Amino acid sequence: MIVPPGGYSAIGPPDSPVQWLAYLHSKLPGLGSPVMRFADYYEGQQQKLAFSQMRYKDAFREVFADWRDNFCGMIIDSANERMHVDAFSLPGDSGTDRDARGFWQRSSMDAMSTSVHLDAMIQGVAFAKVWPNEAGEPTITPASVERMSVQYKAGSLVEIEAAAEFNTDSWGRFGATLWTEKFVYEVPFGETDWENGKLSRNPLRMVPVVAFNNRSRILGDPFSDLANCIPIQDAINKTIMDALTASEMAAFPQRFVTGLEIQEDANGVPIEPFRVAVDKILQAEDPQARFGSFPAADLGNYVTLVSMLVQHLSSVSRLPSHYFLVNGGSSPSGESIISAEAGLVAKVRERMLHFGEAWERVIRLCFAIKGDKRKDAYALETVWKDPEYRTEAQHIDALLKLRQLNVPEEQLWSDAGYSSAQIESFREMRKEDAKAAAEVQKIGPQPQHDPAALEAKKAASKPPQGNSGNVSRKLHEVKK
Repeated sequence: MIVPPGGYSAIGPPDSPVQWLAYLHSKLPGLGSPVMRFADYYEGQQQKLAFSQMRYKDAFREVFADWRDNFCGMIIDSANERMHVDAFSLPGDSGTDRDARGFWQRSSMDAMSTSVHLDAMIQGVAFAKVWPNEAGEPTITPASVERMSVQYKAGSLVEIEAAAEFNTDSWGRFGATLWTEKFVYEVPFGETDWENGKLSRNPLRMVPVVAFNNRSRILGDPFSDLANCIPIQDAINKTIMDALTASEMAAFPQRFVTGLEIQEDANGVPIEPFRVAVDKILQAEDPQARFGSFPAADLGNYVTLVSMLVQHLSSVSRLPSHYFLVNGGSSPSGESIISAEAGLVAKVRERMLHFGEAWERVIRLCFAIKGDKRKDAYALETVWKDPEYRTEAQHIDALLKLRQLNVPEEQLWSDAGYSSAQIESFREMRKEDAKAAAEVQKIGPQPQHDPAALEAKKAASKPPQGNSGNVSRKLHEVKK
């Protein structure tokens, strides 16, 4: 049976795989859900043609149908582009990063991890599932809240009791997979009756799904970064739409004439007396006729209002105002840009804190699939690249000062922005350099042929000058 959203109506928790599927399917967001609305705003598909009057909408529907001035995408992307997972560290186990990087690279998570962060900030939550492939190797797969839903254990904000993913293949066939700690229930693609699914034991004895909650609270659902920005974005769209309408209707001087008799056609419709153009002269025989023009509409008020709304949007989103070019397009430089981006950097670091915990659970699931004891390594840490943008000179100067505090070189390499793979290459390069230096040392010192050194040696072999000339003169005088 195909169960529609809201199809689960039993009282109490589900007690069968089909009931679990029905319940979790009912938790998926529908077309009118805020989750879908946030995605539309990020993509810029929220155009509403919000004119002040309906007659303007009828007149300009096709003119402005594709018009957009969307800041929501930039608000999300400006934070997401600063979040990059660099490595995984476990104190006392130098091989953890290498093993975790193997899981990471095999699943193409260098690129796909940013998609998880992106969806989590847009829609409030995203998921990652970990399951072995045909070779038994753990595979990390991102999942959208539009296709996956979970149920947490009573009293827990992290431990998942059940999770289900609902997909449609390229031929439109529906399929579903349910995970609990005890079993896995799969409804193959094309099967219309959920009762004909395949039930098997869960070898992990844990739900292999991790939720990435954005701006997590103790109570309440995860929160999208666009929730408070959308009303301001709508106000900006409305104001700019009014400005565009005014530019079409009243931004050009309108001419008028008085004292001129109005001519009508046979149907009583007034006849336009003049064909106004650049090379036309308006003239009238009636001496009482007077010509004039109305001033063009001033659009500066719209610009002022939009600037104010953009400043509010900057404050709510914690995005520096120079991203919106509020200050006439000029960007700060030097220390001022670091100060201006302090709020954005703090926002990114807060997201890193929560997303990092989720990635650590993902890596522990990978170790669980491999049967590795590090599945319980709760000291595992996610290492992120520095989210703060600085000049190269400032960055390297700060690292050199840290070197004076005896910070290990590998940590300084990591802080300099080098990846774990590059750092491992550096280690091998250092070993090769050490071997080459040892081979040179075995050969022994070579004769020096430096011209400057030879000249210095020759000068040192000359007899001292000193006062020898005075002594010879005195001896000569005594002989006389």
